[in-house]
Amino acid sequence: MRTVDLGLIDYNEALECQRLVFSDVKKGAYNSCLITCFHNPVITLGRQASRKNILIGKDELQAKGIQLIEVERGGDVTYHGPGQLVIYPVFNLNYFKKDIHFFLRQLEETAIDFLSDFGITATRRLGLTGVWFGSKKIASIGICVRNWITFHGMSINIKNDDLKNYSLIRPCGMDIEMVSLETALGRQVEVNALKAGLTAKFTNVFLKEKEEALI
Repeated sequence: MRTVDLGLIDYNEALECQRLVFSDVKKGAYNSCLITCFHNPVITLGRQASRKNILIGKDELQAKGIQLIEVERGGDVTYHGPGQLVIYPVFNLNYFKKDIHFFLRQLEETAIDFLSDFGITATRRLGLTGVWFGSKKIASIGICVRNWITFHGMSINIKNDDLKNYSLIRPCGMDIEMVSLETALGRQVEVNALKAGLTAKFTNVFLKEKEEALI
């Protein structure tokens, strides 16, 4: 499983990287790649998004230094910022399991396992994609699949700093509160130090899936 660390990067630049990796995977250069990064402030609208779920105008967003970008992932409106750990799995599901819903559940399992290392009990909610801490959402997921190859992915809220910008939208088109790992722990966390741990969880979950598929 290849890994690429883009660091802090504008959303469109990371998307272009995903598309280049997608092309390599489609050509058979390799069958899976994990891209990790942090984004400068941006609000993205997925395929099912309604602009009514953005609660301020475009000029106000620009004044706050927040980009607004329409993308091909599933889901509604979400926010990304430098206090989130974002991971984009570009996987050819022909080498894993050709089941999109199962893939989404595996992403959730990865986040749940990752958070459990901090003593955080995170959960799923029936009928809702993502991961929750109590009544609040801590990890958001939105993917796109073409030719059974995935891109886009998952973000986990780490720092408290970014949470205020969720008040500018209805996250995922719902009236929900977002929470961060720092809030759950009651202490500060160095976000850069978490990349290796999340990548390891990803590898464990998906290699286990691959091994079970071969049995």
